[in-house]
Amino acid sequence: MGQASHGESLMECRYEIRLSGSGGQGIILMAIILAEAIGVYDGKFVAQTQSYGPEARGGSSRADVIVSDEEIDYPKAMGLDLLVAMNQKSCDEYYDELKPGGIFIVDSTFVQQVHVPQAFSMPFTRIAREDLKHEMLANIVALGALAELTAVVSPAAIEAAVLARVPKGTEAINRSALQAGGQIAREAIKAREQLSVLPEISEAELREDY
Repeated sequence: MGQASHGESLMECRYEIRLSGSGGQGIILMAIILAEAIGVYDGKFVAQTQSYGPEARGGSSRADVIVSDEEIDYPKAMGLDLLVAMNQKSCDEYYDELKPGGIFIVDSTFVQQVHVPQAFSMPFTRIAREDLKHEMLANIVALGALAELTAVVSPAAIEAAVLARVPKGTEAINRSALQAGGQIAREAIKAREQLSVLPEISEAELREDY
């Protein structure tokens, strides 16, 4: 096998994340916390960029976080390893930028039509609204799920970064939001594992059905 090119070796150590939703959902704060967790607390190279729609609140909002074992020369996403969509518009707009085998996480509170098989669909906003009584914590619930579903960041790093960013006096409720996200992610993983171990059907049994 020939030697990998410099571009190929860079791609192997890059992990590209996009967080997306609408203005007011705390997407940019999510990205800042995630980048700090990965860079400051997990000690990897990280670059974070962001983009707002025409309106700060209600318009589109997205942020990319690039993670690498080496210094990052190009800070923009070229193919997503992980996509989080907190609303339907973001799901529709970005799903085709996900790499084959990439992880897709959506907030099922607002995303009813998912275009990618095997997406993780979890009600972040509903949990924040009904269980935690603070809808604005949906982004923190999502971060807790993200840390559970992917090895790109450790749960301990996410917790440290969240607690360093949130207002004084809200540490307990934010910790609860992270724990809620981790819990629903573990349940989603367990449900998927159960689906993957369905009993085998023999050829004779298949013939009997027809």
